[in-house]
Amino acid sequence: QVQLVESGGGLVQPGGSLRLSCAASESILSISTMGWYRQAPGKQRELVATITNGDITNYADFVEGRFTISRDNVKNTVSLQMKNLEPEDTAVYYCNAHGRIYYSSAYWLPIDSWGKGTLVTVSS
Repeated sequence: QVQLVESGGGLVQPGGSLRLSCAASESILSISTMGWYRQAPGKQRELVATITNGDITNYADFVEGRFTISRDNVKNTVSLQMKNLEPEDTAVYYCNAHGRIYYSSAYWLPIDSWGKGTLVTVSS
């Protein structure tokens, strides 16, 4: 399984910005979908955003244009730029690799790997 390590969380005031980063142990070009999820205290984990290896992005409705997911195929990182943060965005944010990991054009394995998460706290 691919190892994923998140970074960039922290404390930010409402209206502020943060950039989360997820470093993968293998080439993300070989992974069909990378994503960010979050889990707030007492709530279920929910989708924030995903990006495919064809750069197709998908966002949760609550993002409302405030977050941008991107990938750096050279550095093997996936980032989540967040702006106009609200207290409701407080959660542990998790990086996910999902779908298929291709080792050649004819050989792939299913994948569903998670990082350990990074805490984002939005508070004044």
